[in-house]
Amino acid sequence: MSDPMMPLPTLEVDPASIVPPAVLLANHLKALKLPTFVREYEKVAFEAAKDRADYPRYLLRLCELERIDRERRMVERRIRMARFPHTKSFDTFDFAAQPSLNKALVHGLMEARERVPLAQPAKASGFGEAADPRRAGLCALHRCGRRSAVRGAQPALRTRQHADHQQSALR
Repeated sequence: MSDPMMPLPTLEVDPASIVPPAVLLANHLKALKLPTFVREYEKVAFEAAKDRADYPRYLLRLCELERIDRERRMVERRIRMARFPHTKSFDTFDFAAQPSLNKALVHGLMEARERVPLAQPAKASGFGEAADPRRAGLCALHRCGRRSAVRGAQPALRTRQHADHQQSALR
């Protein structure tokens, strides 16, 4: 009968053949398809140690970075797969092909659009010029006497306002 407390045999291991944990971790993360973890885990670990963050917060930071990177790559991949034609701008637009367009007015509207912030908080009231940037632009056209441009844009504005109203009613 053998002794249940019999010691295990010791193995002679050459220290040069031991793979460092960092290399093993990088290989495992690559196999799990977590490239952002591979790139960022040391930097995030240093920041977490500096901030005295616990382990779940460290993992949370890494996961957030991985998710942001995946979403960015997904958008880039979808844009590539869509095979959009080359980027167009108003600098290359041929106003001679559409003589009814007023070049100065279009450039003025584009400059005004660049001055308006892209993300504006939604207004609760929905009334007044400041409630809708499209209405603010129409009011500005009205004030400077561009009545034909205002009449042409009003049906589109009413359609958009109707769609906005229906969507807010569904919420």
